[in-house]
Amino acid sequence: MSTILTYDDVVKNLDDLPSLPAVVMELLNSIDQEDVDISVLAKKVSHDQALTAKTLRLANSSLYGLQVKVTTIQQAITYLGFQTTRNLITAAAVTGCFAEGQCPGFDHKAFWRHSIATAACAKVLARQMRFNQDYAFTAGLLHDIGRLVLVSCFPQQYAEAIAHRAAHDCFMLDAERTVLGVDHVDAGLALAEHWNFSDTMRLAIGGHHDPEAPGAGFLAAIIHVADAIVHALDLTQVEDDLVPPVSTVAWTALGLDKAVYLQLFRETELQYEEIQMVLLS
Repeated sequence: MSTILTYDDVVKNLDDLPSLPAVVMELLNSIDQEDVDISVLAKKVSHDQALTAKTLRLANSSLYGLQVKVTTIQQAITYLGFQTTRNLITAAAVTGCFAEGQCPGFDHKAFWRHSIATAACAKVLARQMRFNQDYAFTAGLLHDIGRLVLVSCFPQQYAEAIAHRAAHDCFMLDAERTVLGVDHVDAGLALAEHWNFSDTMRLAIGGHHDPEAPGAGFLAAIIHVADAIVHALDLTQVEDDLVPPVSTVAWTALGLDKAVYLQLFRETELQYEEIQMVLLS
């Protein structure tokens, strides 16, 4: 039986994680600042060729429907705006940041497929709600990032949690709490703190399983519903995947009707295909 972990154990191990490129850290830290020198940041990003290539592929995807082809980060900022470009850079960086194959039974590709699908769905939902689509996309992409923290820092214990889930046919969240004593929401919050995510992102990561918690915020409700929709649409093709229970409060808060949801499912599927081709290739 493995030792039960605490939140502090998770925090202590964060320094062993792969770090994001310095320029991405700078972008994340500047989320709430208005006076950022965009040309300086664009220049810094362009020094990282792999990151630039991935970001530009995303910018040119049908996700944004640009009439022109952008070939530089500066152009992407001009056509898509600073916030959108920053989120694309973050998406491109984070998806390539964690090593795979450290934890037996953990499907790295399936993890990112689920995260990308949730990001796509959250973006479409946010547009319907007239909420910031960039925040929704990034929060959707990062909502389960705590799983990668646990997999990277405690691979053996996490493998036990995966085995526990299979044996008891329960939700991963419950298996994590039973075996590890902490769950991926705790770990996600620890990382959000460590990587200086904005408060908006922290609340969404912290509240995506419990959008009714005090102060969770509207973004948490969007991510919560997007997460459930993606499980239900089975986009990640994980065997015996369980659809998490949906908070009636969150579902009602979005207040969308059946016709809108059907349209939303179609759009999510189309966008998911395209984004995962860019981010996981």
